[in-house]
Parts: sequence; C-alpha cells; structure tokens
Amino acid sequence: MPRFFKNLIKKAPQKKPAPPAANGRNRPDPGQPPCSKEDLIKTPISTSLDSNLDTLKNILSHNNDVVFRRFRLGMGNQAEAAVIYVDGMIHKAIINNDIMKPLMLESRMAGNNTPGKGLLELIKDFTISVSEVREARSMDKVVAGVLYGDAALLVDGLDTALVMDVKGWNSRAVEEPQSEILVRGPREGFTETLRVNTTLIRRRLRSPNLVFEDLSIGRVSHTGVIMVYLRGIASTDMVAEVRSRLQRINIDGILESGYLEEFIEDSPYSPFPQVAHTERPDRVAASLLEGRVAILTDGTPFALIVPAEFITFMQSPEDYYERYMLGTAIRWLRYFTFAMSLLLPSLYIAVTTFHQEMIPTRLIISLAAAREGVPFPAFVEALIMEFTFEALREAGIRLPRAVGQAVSIVGALVIGQAAVQAGVVSPLMVIVVAITGIASFLSPAFNMAIAIRFLRFPMMILAATLGLFGVMVGVLAILIHLSGLRSFGVPYLAPLAPFHPGNMKDVAVRAPWWAMDRRPSETGSLNPRRQAPGMKPSKPDPGGKKGGERG
Repeated sequence: MPRFFKNLIKKAPQKKPAPPAANGRNRPDPGQPPCSKEDLIKTPISTSLDSNLDTLKNILSHNNDVVFRRFRLGMGNQAEAAVIYVDGMIHKAIINNDIMKPLMLESRMAGNNTPGKGLLELIKDFTISVSEVREARSMDKVVAGVLYGDAALLVDGLDTALVMDVKGWNSRAVEEPQSEILVRGPREGFTETLRVNTTLIRRRLRSPNLVFEDLSIGRVSHTGVIMVYLRGIASTDMVAEVRSRLQRINIDGILESGYLEEFIEDSPYSPFPQVAHTERPDRVAASLLEGRVAILTDGTPFALIVPAEFITFMQSPEDYYERYMLGTAIRWLRYFTFAMSLLLPSLYIAVTTFHQEMIPTRLIISLAAAREGVPFPAFVEALIMEFTFEALREAGIRLPRAVGQAVSIVGALVIGQAAVQAGVVSPLMVIVVAITGIASFLSPAFNMAIAIRFLRFPMMILAATLGLFGVMVGVLAILIHLSGLRSFGVPYLAPLAPFHPGNMKDVAVRAPWWAMDRRPSETGSLNPRRQAPGMKPSKPDPGGKKGGERG
C-alpha cells in the first residue's frame, strides 16, 4: 500500500462515556442515530416487560415529560405492568381512575397469574373503563400513540400492547374568526385542535356520507391531516387527485396548512392563490355541498378548500346570509374596488405623465398648481406613498391589537399631512393612495388582496414607461395568465372562461336560493341538483282566505 494512503488511515478515536448529569442520568448523545419509522415497524413487542421498556426508553430517551409507571396487576398478582404516557398531553384523572385504579385493585386480577390471551381480554373487556382501546403488536403503534396523547399499557408476558385514548391537553376555546368577521352569520371559528374542527363541521352536515380521511404527513412532526368530502357529491377523480398530492409530500414537518398549500397547488410561481383557506366552519360546509374537498391540519385554525377558482376569492359567506339583492350590490362594489386597488395608481401616473389632454382644463390647472413645488415625478411620488402605506399596514398588523390600529391610522394621517406640507408629494397623490388602500381592504380573501398589492407595483412601472398603453399591456398579461391557470384541473376563470351560462347565477350577481337549484358543473357534476324543482315562492291568492282564518 502506498505511504500516502497509509498516512490517511488513522485509528478511530474511542468514544468516551458521557459524564453523569446532576440528576444521575446520562446526558443524551447527539451522535446517536435517529430512530426511523421503518425501524419501529420492524420492532415487534416482546413478551418481556423489561425488554419493551428498555426499547421505549432508548427511543424516547432523555425526555423528562415521558412517564414510565410500573406496577403489579391486582392485589397479590405477580404479573408486572407499565403505563407510558406524555405528561401534559393526557387527562390524569382518566389515568388514575379508569386505568391504574382498576388494574391495581380489581379482585379478578388477583386470581389470574397466567399471562396470555385470557389476561389481555380480561384487561381490555372487563377492567379498563376507557372508551377507545386499540391493540398494538409493533413499537411504531405504541410510540405514535404515546406521542399523540394516548397512554400505552404493557404487561409482562404479553406480546400485545394496549393503546388507550386519554387525550387531555389544554386547547383554545371556540371563538369568532378574526380574519373573516361578518355582521350576520355564525360566530364559531376553527381552533388548533383537529378533533374540535371535525366536530364543528359534523354539527353542520349530519350526513353519513360526510367522510373524514386521516393522513399523517411529516417524517419528524407526523402532523395529522384530514381530508373532508361528501361521498356522492364530490367527484371521485377530484378526491383521488387531492389524496395523491397529499400522500406524495415528504418533508420533515408540517407546522401550518400553508406548508401543504405550496406543495399541492398547480402553479407555484403564480402570484394568485389557487387554494382557498378559511377559519369558518360554515364556509367549509358550503364548499363541501358544492362538491369541493376540504383539508384540515392539526395545529392550525385554517382549513384549505380545493379547487378554488378566481370567483371563489371574491365571494363572502355573508353574501348568502343577506337578501340576494343586497348581496348582489355588495358584490358589484367588491368587483369595482378590486379593479381600483389594482389600477388606480397606474391610471393616475399614466394620465398625469403622458395623457394630460384627457384631463379637464380646470382639473389640470388645479393639478399643476398642487404639483408646483413637488420635486419628484408622479411615479416616484406613488412609490414613496405606496411603500409608506404598506409599511404602516404591516406595522398595524404586527403591533399589539390595542395600539396597532391607532398607530396605522394616526401614522398615515401624520405622515401624509407632513409630506404634503414639506412639498414631497402632492395632495391628490395622497388621496389616490388612500383610496387604493381602502379599496384593497374590501377583498374578502386576504391572500387575493396580497396578490393585488404585489401586482400594483409592476403596473405602476408599466404606466410610468408606456402610459395607458403599458397599463393595457399589463392588464392583458394578467388576463392571459389567469386564463391559463388551473386549480386541481379546474380552469381558474370558470365559469367565465370557459363560459358556462348555467353557472352564472353566482358570479356577477347572487341569484336567490330558489333559483340556484344546481351545483357548479366544475365541482358538482356527480350530483348536479341540490334542491327540488319548483322551490320559488308563489304569490298568495287575493281571493283566498287569510292565513289565520278557518273554514
């Protein structure tokens, strides 16, 4: 062997044992290889209690919140058992009264000293008074249950463990959603607890066809994800596509539903959202009745709804709780302010910079007088004010709620007035930016409003370089991009492009409920009719008897 390679080969240093900690336990070894789910699946439960506890202690080593409680079964019984749970995630009263006390004091346990199937059935069917008990024959089921708030029971001589549902962690109470406040409508919102969220949906849709499919995503976090749909209404192809996109996600952890959104959307480079999110159970229930699929994620109050077209982000649940005429008027206002929030600064820049002949004479004279001392062009003015307004908006969100709104409103007034008096911007530019900001607040979907705020700046650049021609180029580019988008295969501009006349009853107008007798064809083609025909209320007969009269 050449001397060069001999010099490279060195004897591996011997690993020194870790010094004992203050509590007498060894410190954890950072170099210890991680435990994978495949290894746990291959590890069966032994009949030796000591062997099982050693295995679990190695897997859950040096976690001071994991409790291992050893005891003996029954009064005088020689069989040993152990209960394993995570302190803080379980209900201790259930552990003490429904598991530990019956097992330690039950007289029938004293006479049964032979481990076997009979002892397992005696414990499961006659001793433990817990509503949900599952058998586990591999360590992956035991570890997953313990880390999810269950308690595991191991008995010496048995190769089967019992995983008992004893969850009891503290959770936030059901409150009104903060991001979707309505004047009329339910006041309940989702919480961070997955089971609470499924209950809120189940209360609104008491149907045996309501399906909750459990998934676990995240190699480290093992986050619980539930796919919700109505069997017989949601398309089987759509359900299969959603399931396929969720199952192919392979990541260390899912901490919020936004992680899933970026993995399952069709066009990740588009600024427009293709997945809707909501805190409202009523909106999820309404979407399920249209044939859509909802995705609930443990640890977040936001549910995802797919597919989501452009029209979905312009609709509010309150549109359907008020009379249809009022809902239609508010929807028209919403569309108008949507266009204003995107185009108003660009139109002002284009007209004042390139197309002064389009402005009336008196107005152009007033504009010239107001801009006489302003040293910047209209584009720079707009950039300064837009950046300032966006900074104030973000500051109002990040600050504590008690002072956030006051800071944003007072800051806008003070900075705007000071900028006008200092001659940095013109008064009309302050008015244009303020109207644009107010218009952006009318969007019922926060993620769509952010997309428009992002696109406002490229539109301003086009207006400053090409005038109204640049504005039209930007609008056409956005329309071309929107027409090519898909949300789980559904065209983003449906039912406008492709045009479906039968689905136009809930786009520009909100038709009365008795007229919307069919579900959207893009999502509800499996079961298109949602109500019986002839539901339109009829006028009373003038010659008939009044409601209170009797024959």
